[in-house]
Amino acid sequence: MNKAELVNEVAKATGQTKLDVHNTIASLLHSLTSAMASGERVTLVGFGTFERRHRQARMGVNPQNPDEKLRIAAARVPVFRPGQELKAIVDGKQKMAALNVGSSEPKKAAAKKAAPKKAAKKAAPKKAAKKAAPAKKKAAAKKPVAKKAPAKKKAKGRR
Repeated sequence: MNKAELVNEVAKATGQTKLDVHNTIASLLHSLTSAMASGERVTLVGFGTFERRHRQARMGVNPQNPDEKLRIAAARVPVFRPGQELKAIVDGKQKMAALNVGSSEPKKAAAKKAAPKKAAKKAAPKKAAKKAAPAKKKAAAKKPVAKKAPAKKKAKGRR
């Protein structure tokens, strides 16, 4: 698969335009390259690690003339080490998880965001009612309320 085919696959899977996907991939590659050029290690959990290593100078052999020795200069080289998940999927020991992009992800995110809002609305009136009720009890008798609360906690701890 080349870069153009990758852009087409990602655009089809995500529903984004090819231009947006191309810009995203170009930005990703630029970020990876600049990080490795500055000596940083880039780790994508489950996929692998990109890093820069130093290769020592060494003597080599000219393939056209095996009797001739060549001096190969020292160099900094990019290295990729695959992660455990990638290794397992490529080896066939693990199945690749379904791709969760496109329309399914925003629905899940919207549902998660909507649920806490509903719970917060329901919880707010209860808290107000609880605060109002203890205020009346506090005026009547402060000490019995304080004694009952610790007793219940101790009983729950013993069970």
